[in-house]
Amino acid sequence: MIITPPFDLDSARKKVQLAEDLWNTRNPEKVSLAYTDDSVWRNRAEFFKGRGEIVGFLTRKWQKELDYKLKKELWCFDGNRIAVRFEYEWHDNSDQWYRSHGNELWEFASSGLMQQRDASINDYTIREEERRIF
Repeated sequence: MIITPPFDLDSARKKVQLAEDLWNTRNPEKVSLAYTDDSVWRNRAEFFKGRGEIVGFLTRKWQKELDYKLKKELWCFDGNRIAVRFEYEWHDNSDQWYRSHGNELWEFASSGLMQQRDASINDYTIREEERRIF
């Protein structure tokens, strides 16, 4: 399903849910197809551009962030832009669990593909029994 800008409340909510579902596949190649060929990203302190670099980043991410599970929430939208709040949980190779939370700013091309993603993320440790995203 391709949802194109400008967004209204319903289409912005659907776009966020589609992104959540897609990222929860943990399939870097599939996820990268939601972005333009020249999509520009900031993820924490990393800056990169294009689908190839997106695939590389996501591959590294999900090799480290095991059993990753994400929940996104629409924060606001306007025209071709959407802001989301998110949380995700994961564990590392030593079975230490983490909750990561933050905000993303998205800008979309007229095709409905994301052309810019800016993500600020913080992590903190949790015990496995504190998990709330399954």
